[in-house]
Amino acid sequence: MTKIAVAKGDGIGPEIMDAVLSIFDAAKVPLTYEVVDMGKWVFDKGYSNGMTPEAKQTIETLGILFKGPMETPKGKGVKSVNVTARKTWNTYANKRTFQTLHGVDTVFSKAGIPIDITIVRENIEDTYGGIEHMLTNDVALSRRFITRPGSMQVIKYAFEMAKKKGCKRITCGHKANIMKLTDGLFLEVFYEIAKEYPELKADDVIVDDLCMKLVSKPDLFDVVVLTNLQGDIVSDLCAGLVGGLGFAPSANIGDHISIFEAVHGTAPDIAGKNIANPTALLLSGIGMLRHLGLMQSAGTIENALLYTLESGKHTGDFGEKGTTNLNTTEFANAIIANFGQKPAHNPKPDMQDVSVTPTIFALENNPMLETTDTNNEFIVGVDMFIESNEQPNAVAEKCLKHTLDLFKLVTISNRGTQVWPTGSVYTNLVNQYRCRFESVGDIPLTQIDIIELYKRLTADFKVCSTEILNMWGDKKAYSLAQGQ
Repeated sequence: MTKIAVAKGDGIGPEIMDAVLSIFDAAKVPLTYEVVDMGKWVFDKGYSNGMTPEAKQTIETLGILFKGPMETPKGKGVKSVNVTARKTWNTYANKRTFQTLHGVDTVFSKAGIPIDITIVRENIEDTYGGIEHMLTNDVALSRRFITRPGSMQVIKYAFEMAKKKGCKRITCGHKANIMKLTDGLFLEVFYEIAKEYPELKADDVIVDDLCMKLVSKPDLFDVVVLTNLQGDIVSDLCAGLVGGLGFAPSANIGDHISIFEAVHGTAPDIAGKNIANPTALLLSGIGMLRHLGLMQSAGTIENALLYTLESGKHTGDFGEKGTTNLNTTEFANAIIANFGQKPAHNPKPDMQDVSVTPTIFALENNPMLETTDTNNEFIVGVDMFIESNEQPNAVAEKCLKHTLDLFKLVTISNRGTQVWPTGSVYTNLVNQYRCRFESVGDIPLTQIDIIELYKRLTADFKVCSTEILNMWGDKKAYSLAQGQ
């Protein structure tokens, strides 16, 4: 027997979790459960991360968390418990599989267009670091981190998963045409790893084009891997293709801890009424069983679910009008009654359980993710982000007083668009400029040089933020301004 941690969640969470566990128990799945305290009521007790220390310890000991939907209190300055859990335990890959479910009518099922798409989303980095600052009263800054090691983790997982699934194509969704360094790095890593998998067709699509193609020809895609924010948006779009988040399973995969959850809302308006649809949580649980090597149980339960849906059984949120709505418990019992049945469409094969090598969970130190940098790195300048409501020429005049013989003022931009030495009078401004200083004669600079320039600029400006400009060999490690 394998023990897992279970967090029932908020709102409809407890009732759909009880329904799913009743299905597991009826199928004699070899699992035992330790219920842990997570969610809104834990926030309300003063735990800022939404979980008790005991819950955290239990999850880290067992390595598997099965969780219902959870609510983050509004207006209390706390972070989402869902995001906190994923990041705390480095569940770097979010996997969501979207399949046509016969009995769940959509535009595509009615048109006879089959959907079987897996979205793999980077789960740790990007803007979800939540690193934000107000530079001025009018300007907010969010820092977006895309790292080579983090990208390698999730992309490697996506390729391995695609290979095991027997897919023919894997696609990288990105915005590297605009975000050339961040999305560019993610795309670069994608093609580096693609070389290790010649049996898979690897290609890339700009994310807005990807969205258009997904809603017009979703059957073109097998596996799509994306950065965090883009993956978040695209995965919800794909949920809409198959009937909504109520039919979308989710797995958060890490090297040591993995989380399987329903990602739909807590639906407080229907909580306690025993009418919620448990399908998304059940599909997430089936994915968890396969992750644990419990293939037999997973196949039996999924075939029973698909057969039940095909037969027209449904909760009140979907299905044909005029037919009887089942409550949560009745729907679970209908699935149990169909154990041993197989659907007419896409039945899952009978498979034997496989042994899964356990991961060593007890870590003494935080793993350091780092790739070897072989480039010759040196500092060639600095971006100074300053507050000013003056015109660009006036800002430049003041900046030029402080360059001395070491620095030259190269460009001034506002919201990323160059406004000095050239620009347009029609460019709207906000009260925060990026002033780029580079070394005279491309002589390498020191951090002390940067600090001295910072000090001189404070005579005329509030310096809101700084970013050092590096060269790696002959490669610029920074982007140009629009129009530069």
